[in-house]
Amino acid sequence: MSIKFSIEKNLEGAFGRVGILETPHGTVHTPAFVSVGTKATVKALTPEQVKSLGAEVVLANTYHLYLEPGAERVKSFGGLHKFMNWSGPLMTDSGGFQVFSLGVAYGKELSKITKITNPSQMIAERSLDSEMPRLATIGADGVSFRSHIDGSLHYITPEKSIEIQHDLGADIIFAFDECTSPTEDIRYQEEALERTHRWAERSLEHHQRLNLKNPKGLTSVPALFGIVQGGREESLRRRSAKFIGSLDFDGFGIGGSFAKEDLETAVKWVNEILPKGKPRHLLGIGEPEDLFVGVENGMDLFDCVAPTRNGRGGTLYTSKGKINIRNAEFREDRAPLDPDCPCEVCKNYSRAYLCHLYRAHEMLGGTLGSMHNLHFIINLVRRMREGILDGTFFEFKKEFLSEYTKYKS
Repeated sequence: MSIKFSIEKNLEGAFGRVGILETPHGTVHTPAFVSVGTKATVKALTPEQVKSLGAEVVLANTYHLYLEPGAERVKSFGGLHKFMNWSGPLMTDSGGFQVFSLGVAYGKELSKITKITNPSQMIAERSLDSEMPRLATIGADGVSFRSHIDGSLHYITPEKSIEIQHDLGADIIFAFDECTSPTEDIRYQEEALERTHRWAERSLEHHQRLNLKNPKGLTSVPALFGIVQGGREESLRRRSAKFIGSLDFDGFGIGGSFAKEDLETAVKWVNEILPKGKPRHLLGIGEPEDLFVGVENGMDLFDCVAPTRNGRGGTLYTSKGKINIRNAEFREDRAPLDPDCPCEVCKNYSRAYLCHLYRAHEMLGGTLGSMHNLHFIINLVRRMREGILDGTFFEFKKEFLSEYTKYKS
């Protein structure tokens, strides 16, 4: 095993815990937020800036890097660490969520968190002659898809996904899976789950074959996480946790496009079953309220594009809630973005200046907004960790959320 995970303390009365995750490129203090660097870059930020914000680990995207610049090219440069000049721990996802995005969710604006009751987000029947064109088609052995860049046709199997991730050279990689929408019926959820389980076994077997071919000591061997799926059905989630947890994975991801009201129960169902001594990663979740739910219920790692995506668009986190810094009310505001935040943006720039940057379409706005948002979320999860260690987690949760929901911009 190329990683080592140890639990320092458990959260009394809940599943939460504090741990240490050791990788070939450094240590991650869990629970921790994983910064998303989709195309080997955390958008608008340099790796040095990302590190200065407190990030310990970055996740890159297999699908995007496979298409551009190509996994073999990245490998020829010595792997992602050298290619992007990131010296800390790196993760790559399997590309499974992109299959979901380009297939059944294509054009539906569905994401990791969706409202089950919103009819505009109900998914149409899965058929090739749907009115909405799809870029991906799921089969028994893998997924065929057309590149969103040039329309070229590609086919990815579990084995291909693992090979790509080995070439990219991250410390932690994920098994190939099928992400499903919470709006799917039980029949399709069962079909997708069985497919994900077969793909998990194939991913693990191929990963082990590649490790045997790896000359001892020449390069580090990545750790492989299996992904639990099952939609919003308790029986399927528990079945998946039992099956994936029985396989020889180094850790586990919990996947799916969740209805917000289902997040807590889905995580509980799974973590009651998964082996306690291995790390758990909640894929694609990053809003403050959801992070508290995840930490309390036993998650160790989280990744989400929300902090930097929001930052580029001008939606910024504060201790009183999110604000749209473009709003006219901030044009004369001399106060820092968040008086309670110690980041460099809040130390050095006024709300008025940030408002000006966004309204003037200056690139610096996106950089400063992303810096602040990423620091805010990373630091928030770090404070949850400290709360578990010193016994104040529940008090901190109550205090933070009561303030966070006050302001609506």
